[in-house]
Amino acid sequence: MNDFWIWFSTGFQHILDWNGYDHILYIMALCVLFSLKDWKKLLVLVTAFTIGHSLTLVLSTWEIISIRQSFIEVLIPLTIIITCFVNIVYHKKLQTPQTKINYNLNYSLALIFGFIHGMGFSYLLKSLLGKEEKILFPLLSFNLGLETGQIIIVGTMLLFSVFLARFTRIKKADGILIISSAVLLVSTLLFIQQLIAL
Repeated sequence: MNDFWIWFSTGFQHILDWNGYDHILYIMALCVLFSLKDWKKLLVLVTAFTIGHSLTLVLSTWEIISIRQSFIEVLIPLTIIITCFVNIVYHKKLQTPQTKINYNLNYSLALIFGFIHGMGFSYLLKSLLGKEEKILFPLLSFNLGLETGQIIIVGTMLLFSVFLARFTRIKKADGILIISSAVLLVSTLLFIQQLIAL
């Protein structure tokens, strides 16, 4: 049980660590379109991301696939940038009353981008595992920690949407634009930084 908490807390701390804020920014961008009443749609979206990153986390840790870390570090902020652009397009649609938005593009992108983020998670796990032969238990424990941290970020974003709706005059569409633009700016700077370091 002690080993479980070590690996669980490592995954949990990794996704909530501000030094690795790229994953936090992505989940923020992923959630910003949704309010508390849309929790089912958001659940599907987050599940798509979870499937994607869990799959590549397993495959990369087991050395079935291997991609250069510096290349993935460039792709991760790019996933955030693309997600923010999609949000800004949806923001314009939400300004038209009674406009229904099809989120199929978001679901597909979340799955694909999950693959990329899973590779990012795997580098830390592999560095900690070293030459340890039994990796299934640490892998599962680490992933559960990641998922728990992810749920906290999603829950925080939903509570923030409730706060905006009840205590401010900011319209949902404007909130999407403000948050997506801020995340876009930070992720663009991160992308440039990683591109220079490539």
